[in-house]
Formats: sequence, structure tokens, C-alpha cells
Amino acid sequence: MEDKTSSPGELEQIAARQNLTAVRTALLDLHKALLESERASYEQAFGKIGTSYQFLQLLTTDPWFAWLQPVTQLIAAIDEALDGKEPLTATGVRALLDRTKSLLAPTAAGEGFSRHYDEALQRDPDVVFAHATTARTMRSAGNDKQKGS
Repeated sequence: MEDKTSSPGELEQIAARQNLTAVRTALLDLHKALLESERASYEQAFGKIGTSYQFLQLLTTDPWFAWLQPVTQLIAAIDEALDGKEPLTATGVRALLDRTKSLLAPTAAGEGFSRHYDEALQRDPDVVFAHATTARTMRSAGNDKQKGS
């Protein structure tokens, strides 16, 4: 059996990948909570959505759900970084973590995502729990990043 040790650069890549994957997982859970919360609000206003296909169609075409696009795009950007042929860099990971932190800053007086996000946090405990988990994961990823620097 071969004894294979990892170089500091390889260890940094592994840590970056693990941190980014953990943030992605937390964001997916938050995204799901937001989708379910927004679906409930939509159905309260307009009636039951009949099928999963109809819901998917509403998600992609109805202005009611358009505010969710920034978090969907962020998850896609993280996926691209994780699946990319280029190695993850500390700068690239930091940029994605900063983008996540900036996006998930709810404001009652804001516009677009930040205002809708604040409203979802006010009305739905599942969104609050998913937000808290994401915030913890972000702090952990940020702390690991600082230790490695």
C-alpha cells in the first residue's frame, strides 16, 4: 500500500471544496424553504397550484417568483465553480462566500430580493431555520478559510 501525503495546496483545495459544498447544501435547503413558503403565499392569493409541472412553469415565467432568481443563480455559480476544470482558488471561494453573505442580508426597506427575503423570514419559521443554518455554515466556512490563510 502506498503512503500518499497531500501537499498544502492539495489540502487547501480539499478544504475549499468541502466549505463550498457545505455552503451549497445549506443554500439548497434555504432555496427549498423559500420555494415552499412562496408557493404557500401564491396559493393563498390565487388558489392551489395543480401540478409540479404547473409550479415549475410559474417559477420560470410568473413575476410573483422572479425575486428568487438571485439565489438560484448563486447556487448555479457555486455548481460551476465546483464542477469547473480549473482548481478552486482562495479568491474564487472568498468571492462566492462574500456574494452569498451579501445576498442573504434581508432588509425591510430594501428592494428586490432583500425585501422579499425579509418578508419570507417574517412569515415562515422554516425559512428562519434554513437561514440560521446557512449563516452557521457560512461562518464555519469563513473561519476555516481564515485558518488556512
